[in-house]
Amino acid sequence: MAKRIDVDDLNVYYGNFLAVEGASINIAPLSVTAFIGPSGCGKSTVLRTLNRMHEVIPGGRVSGKVLLDGEDLYGPGVDPVNVRRTVGMVFQKANPFPTMSIYDNVIAGYKLAGARKHKNELDEIVERSLKGANLWEEVKHRLGRPGAGLSGGQQQRLCIARAIAVEPSVLLMDEPCSALDPISTLAIEDLISELKSSYTIVIVTHNMQQAARISDRTAFFNLPGVGQPGKLVEYDDTAKIFSNPSKKATEDYISGRFG
Repeated sequence: MAKRIDVDDLNVYYGNFLAVEGASINIAPLSVTAFIGPSGCGKSTVLRTLNRMHEVIPGGRVSGKVLLDGEDLYGPGVDPVNVRRTVGMVFQKANPFPTMSIYDNVIAGYKLAGARKHKNELDEIVERSLKGANLWEEVKHRLGRPGAGLSGGQQQRLCIARAIAVEPSVLLMDEPCSALDPISTLAIEDLISELKSSYTIVIVTHNMQQAARISDRTAFFNLPGVGQPGKLVEYDDTAKIFSNPSKKATEDYISGRFG
C-alpha cells in the first residue's frame, strides 16, 4: 500500500556540518516526485533520510520530522531495518550481488531477514517481482545464472525487482539512469511510470528532461554558497516548475543560466 511522506523542518548533519537546512515537503502517495539541483546541494542526502540510510554514514544524523502516513520514522522505538523494508531504495550504480544468481538476487531481502518461505512461494515472488520490473521475459530461462552477467540496464531493473520483492510502500531512486545508455534509460523511465500505480516514488536526477517527462511534482534544491547548507528552494507541480517557476533561482537553473 503506497504511503504519503511528510517532511517537516528537516536538518541533516554530517558530524557538526549542517548539510541541508530546514527542508519541508509533502509527497502524495502513488506519485513520482523528482529532486533536482546542482551537485552538492543535498538532493541525495535528503533522499537517504527518507529511509534512514543517512545515519549509516558515520556522524550522520537529522533533526526535524519524516512522517510516513503520520508515523515518525525517527520516533523512539522505530526499527530502521523495518523502515528500509517499507521504503525501498535503488542506487545510482546497479548493484546486484555478484556471487548470487538472478533468482537469489530477487529474494535477497527475504534471506537477509531470515524469512522462512516454501520454494513455490519464493518462485511466485521472483516471477511477480521480475514481471513488475519488466525483466521476466528476458531472464526467465536463466534464473540460475549470475545477476552480474546481465547488461547495465537489465542489472538496474534487477535491482528494482529486488527492491519491490519485499513489497515496500515507497521506492527511492538515486539517479537510477545516470550510468545507462539512452535505450536503457527509456526502459527505466517507462517502468517508473508503470510502478507509480503501486508505489510512491521519489527520484533524484541530474537530467532535467527526465524530471519533466516522468515526475508529477519537482523539488529544486540549491546551495547558497560554498560551505553553506543546501536548501529546498521550490516545490511544485512539475509543469509549473518547468514553465513558470516562482523563484528566480529555479528559473536560472532550469534555463541553464546557473552559476
